[in-house]
Amino acid sequence: MSMRGIEIRQLESIKGGMVEFFTPQASHETMLVQIPAGAIDELFVHKSQTDQLLVVRGQFVLVTLVNKKYQYIALSDDNPAVVKIPPGVMHGAINFSAEPCFVVNAVLRHRATQQKDYIPHRRPFPYDLAAAQTALKKLKMTNRIEIFY
Repeated sequence: MSMRGIEIRQLESIKGGMVEFFTPQASHETMLVQIPAGAIDELFVHKSQTDQLLVVRGQFVLVTLVNKKYQYIALSDDNPAVVKIPPGVMHGAINFSAEPCFVVNAVLRHRATQQKDYIPHRRPFPYDLAAAQTALKKLKMTNRIEIFY
């Protein structure tokens, strides 16, 4: 699935006995990111990197701003998928849970890190929290990642 360069890809796995191995992501740098319980994050836009996000514990809603509309993409450790966010796409996070969410970001660097890449931007208009919650409910019911507007 792809929109404005954002890609969502289910991870493939290989089972070895009781252990399941998932496809690793090529990266220049790998970060473990904690999204605090109850977080409703501002937006970020990276000019010099591509984010590749994989939830390893918990759940959250990725918010992207495309064509002056928010898109809500629910992600969970129950549904291993990588979301690839290219440079120039504004994005933030919502964690409705009472538990923190842990995400691996396999960063692809396109040039040296820019300090502006990590400065939050104010939301141009409020998030639609009902749409974000609907995305999470739908993920739990269908085990399929969908985009909600």
